[in-house]
Amino acid sequence: MKFMGYRRPDGSVGVRNHVLILPGCICSAGAARKIAAKAENASYLYNPNGCAQNSEDTGLTLEILSGMIANGNVYGALIVGLGCEIIQKDRYMEAIRKKTDKPVYYISIQEEGGIGKTVEKGVAIANKLRQEADRCVREECDISHLILGMECGGSDPTSGFSANTVLGNTSDRIVDLGGTTVLSETPEAIGAENILKRRGITPEVGQKLYDTVKACEQLYLDAGEDIRNTNPSPGNKAGGITTLEEKSLGCIHKSGTRPFTDVIRYGEKITQKGLLFMDSTAYDVASTVAKIAGGAQVIVFTTGRGTPVGNAVAPVIKITGNHDTFVRLNDMMDFDTSASYREGVPIETLGKELLDYIIEVCSGKTVKAEDNDISDMAINQLHSYC
Repeated sequence: MKFMGYRRPDGSVGVRNHVLILPGCICSAGAARKIAAKAENASYLYNPNGCAQNSEDTGLTLEILSGMIANGNVYGALIVGLGCEIIQKDRYMEAIRKKTDKPVYYISIQEEGGIGKTVEKGVAIANKLRQEADRCVREECDISHLILGMECGGSDPTSGFSANTVLGNTSDRIVDLGGTTVLSETPEAIGAENILKRRGITPEVGQKLYDTVKACEQLYLDAGEDIRNTNPSPGNKAGGITTLEEKSLGCIHKSGTRPFTDVIRYGEKITQKGLLFMDSTAYDVASTVAKIAGGAQVIVFTTGRGTPVGNAVAPVIKITGNHDTFVRLNDMMDFDTSASYREGVPIETLGKELLDYIIEVCSGKTVKAEDNDISDMAINQLHSYC
């Protein structure tokens, strides 16, 4: 199976061709926004970090931002700094060059002489990048180059028995075709860890997955907290989900039936094929960002109650098993799986239809989050990791 994508000199493959503008810290966000607004067809990536963080969180910020720039969906980037923040130009460029050699520029407000001069120079750089990016053309690419991130948020019972189950079938299909799919949200595997353990491709991988989930729960216990007091969320409960274990058993349906080939860190670069588990937060925006930083070019996001979450780097496909949600919130939803129980359409049929839809998106079809120009950004903090 093929899609029409962009082959990058660093070996990655993209489904979009972004020129990315991002602030190096929150203090330069205003200038970066102005540049993105005035430049030709540039994508703005909000970044609230880069200063006033402890060393571990600073390292995580660098890991995530460099990963997002290295994502195959990005042609090149401009980082706009202030000049006195913790993460200076050299640290950004060092982190990025470990992952990619694509064109990346850095300017700072203090060095350029104010906002006006910074914006003027930034627009010139961004337009130059756009002209170069526009010379890139889509080429036929095998689905084995696809890394699909699987996410959920605003879940209700239809997520577990319809949307997640259909996505799991699609995940199996992608893995069988040589591609990669990534499940995450470690707190929402609590209660299902024994099932996941049996699905490791080796006993060692299964044990690593089990230990990862148990360690996440222990972090809460060590802090004197019970995660079950906050998860399921009020919206989950209003939708009909009663316990964290119930939510987890529905959540893991996204992973289908294939064995897990590895467990990787939050935002870690994805290098293996098959089905992976990324150790991440249950905060859906921060979890989505981590998979994109790891290299996922597309996210499929299941939601029963509906959510508009999007991302500046990767298309976020919204699928729901709740037909009422699909109708009422249609300007946010992309794919309806409710026919699995409303009309008796087999999960296998819907799984194939979803795969075909993903291929269309990979080849350039926009999704509702893109049409609405929604870009959400969050990076998890290690001191509150799960």
